[in-house]
Amino acid sequence: MYSAVFEKNAKPVIDGLSAFLAGRTGTALEIGSGTGQHIIAFSQAFPALTWTPSEPDLIHRASIDAWRAHSNAPTSRSISLDAARDWANSPEILAITPLTLILSLNVIHISPIGVLHGILNGAGKTLGPDGFLGFYGPFTENGAHTGDGNAMFDRRLRADNPDWGVRDIDDLRETGAGAGLVFHALLPMPSNNRLLILTKP
Repeated sequence: MYSAVFEKNAKPVIDGLSAFLAGRTGTALEIGSGTGQHIIAFSQAFPALTWTPSEPDLIHRASIDAWRAHSNAPTSRSISLDAARDWANSPEILAITPLTLILSLNVIHISPIGVLHGILNGAGKTLGPDGFLGFYGPFTENGAHTGDGNAMFDRRLRADNPDWGVRDIDDLRETGAGAGLVFHALLPMPSNNRLLILTKP
């Protein structure tokens, strides 16, 4: 499977993560690895981390593993992970914790709010000290969209599924605090996207 969006956002995300991951080792988990293209690029950009892709969808997992084989990438095989459930206690996750990094790109706006809460709660349980949780995608800030394109996108999402929609940064900050995570950084990205970083003290 191929996503053209990868070509636009992989380098900006890697550049944004570089300041946080310099010198870091350990295990990185991507939640919602999609086609598998991003995690291949991440594993090449940050080889000191051991990367594990995850997806709930069988077809996507097949694509992830195909990209892994095609690129001869040093990532683990993809695992099945439903972020809305208590994934932190699954055997596959317990085998790789504590985590240095959890990444989720373009996931939380095309899934129910329970997925966002599940990612935050799971991160609070699985990240090691000073571990990072990163979200990439569109967000609202203080309840306002960062551009007209994002506002139109949000309306389309909610028309397709009332449980979907662009999430607000303040809500992530508050819910993350309840899971033991602290807001760390917000980086502007192309096309009015953001890279949001939380950390576990």
